[in-house]
Amino acid sequence: MIRAWLTQHGFVFFYTLKRLASTPVTALLSITVMGIALSLPTGIYVLMENLQSMSGQTASSPQISLFLKQDAQKEDIDKIQQRLQADSQIVDYQFIPKDVALAQLQQSSGLTDITTHLTYNPLPDAFIVYTQEKASDSLEQLKLAMQSWPEIAHVQFDSAWVDRLNALLKLGRSIVFMLATLLSIAIIAIMFNTIRLQILTKRDEIEISKLIGATDSFIRRPFLYFGAIQGLSGGIAAWLIIVLGIDALNGELLPLAQLYEFDIQLEHLSLQDSISLLLFSAWLGWLGARISVANHLWQIEPK
Repeated sequence: MIRAWLTQHGFVFFYTLKRLASTPVTALLSITVMGIALSLPTGIYVLMENLQSMSGQTASSPQISLFLKQDAQKEDIDKIQQRLQADSQIVDYQFIPKDVALAQLQQSSGLTDITTHLTYNPLPDAFIVYTQEKASDSLEQLKLAMQSWPEIAHVQFDSAWVDRLNALLKLGRSIVFMLATLLSIAIIAIMFNTIRLQILTKRDEIEISKLIGATDSFIRRPFLYFGAIQGLSGGIAAWLIIVLGIDALNGELLPLAQLYEFDIQLEHLSLQDSISLLLFSAWLGWLGARISVANHLWQIEPK
């Protein structure tokens, strides 16, 4: 029973591939259109993922800078370390002595001539604190709590960029969702019309099949395979478009990365996202074919 089922489906699968190969130009145009339609929302999704990844370590672990008072002693530094270690919201922290901060300033800004003539070090000791919180409200509360510590002169954290980044990512996800919905409907409509034309051209063949006792599931199977295979091919085309597009963008970003001495490299679709894209595109093709067959096949009856 299982062997017969596999044989039937295997025959229909290869028969459908043969039908696609018999009209290569038409099939290629349909696949290209579907690939372009699928690549638009997927491409935006990839760019948003890269944006979130590049904002990188800062986005995943926000930083708060704690500047100590100028007269802070070692006992004060130890108290702050104890508070940071006891706080479950703190992922990690780094202590930067004032002498190290001044040396870093000299190296990074090229102000060696000026800083060497200073009579005293104007920079305070500081802690760079990394938290697991991402919500701006929670970060503001943590900032206010640290500001109340007697050893702290100033707490610096710019929460505006977090809100801007979250708003941008939210907008991007909304755009991806709307584009994906609209273009998915367009793909289903394209496949609906393609299968409708095929049903009309094979009307006589369908009537003969029904006369000799073929079931509706047997008759619609090739059309469903056709829709799924063409949808899958459109997904592969979209995947190739995105891969080539990312490679082209990475080539253009290379001079910019060298100019700013910063590693800017767009990542490709992950394996999980690639599989999801291919399965979703195949499902869209199958769904368009299924709706078309359901609407037109019943209208054909042997005379």
